[in-house]
Amino acid sequence: MRRLLLAAALAAAAATPAFAQAPAAQPPLRCAVDGTFAPHAFPSLQGGVQGFQIDLFREVARRMGREIVIDSASFSGLIPAMNAGRYDFLCAPTTVTPERAASLLFTEGYLWTELQFGIRRGTPPIRSEEDLRGKTISVNKGTPYEQWVTRNAERLNLTLLAFDTQPDAVQAVIQGRAYANLSGNTVVRYSASRTQQYVADFVLPGTRLHWGTPFRQDSGALRNQVEDVLTCMKRDGFIARLSERWFGNRPGPDQAEVMEFPGYGPPGLPGHDATPQNPRCN
Repeated sequence: MRRLLLAAALAAAAATPAFAQAPAAQPPLRCAVDGTFAPHAFPSLQGGVQGFQIDLFREVARRMGREIVIDSASFSGLIPAMNAGRYDFLCAPTTVTPERAASLLFTEGYLWTELQFGIRRGTPPIRSEEDLRGKTISVNKGTPYEQWVTRNAERLNLTLLAFDTQPDAVQAVIQGRAYANLSGNTVVRYSASRTQQYVADFVLPGTRLHWGTPFRQDSGALRNQVEDVLTCMKRDGFIARLSERWFGNRPGPDQAEVMEFPGYGPPGLPGHDATPQNPRCN
């Protein structure tokens, strides 16, 4: 396991008085990412991990006046490790499903995710689920993408190929071991921009979901504190600028980078707290 120590300068808390009330002696926040999930988190040539998630949560910690330690590990092991107490929350982009929301607390989404297929260049475009019938689909293990293939395997006669990393799932498509790769839209588009033989293709209708931050169910106070910071980062445009930097497009008004949702957590799902937010943003 690679460990990246991101020291959010305590001194910088003076510049953000709304979140500068935490005692200086508090321990670092601990979280984790899948360090192969570009452009959200991936190895840096200078060492450690870089990406949207790293910049996002470094800023969250800075505004809270805390240090943060970000571990990099396979996604399939992150939620069990958090539930075992190794992490305070996950910095990995985590799709908020009803099943997960029943056992974890989430912040509201700071990104939308939609399920999208990537295919090898030259392959006829996928126009509907019927085009997937009898095909092999590669996914990153332990994700909603794996769950979608599993749920629809019998109906569409699908074969699942699950890998520990998203790059391995993409390579399976390029090498012809899988017909298509299923992942989140930002990841598929980023992979396509870096790999000539891989192109972004069909988006599954009706799959737009929150990408939020998961916590254990006993961490409601910390969840609300982090969500207040994220809300301030939406209001001052920090998350929108970060999104444009890493994903290439300025998010519009209907994108989660700038949308505020009522209460704490994704509305309509277990764990939502309807208490109105009133963060002190400076």
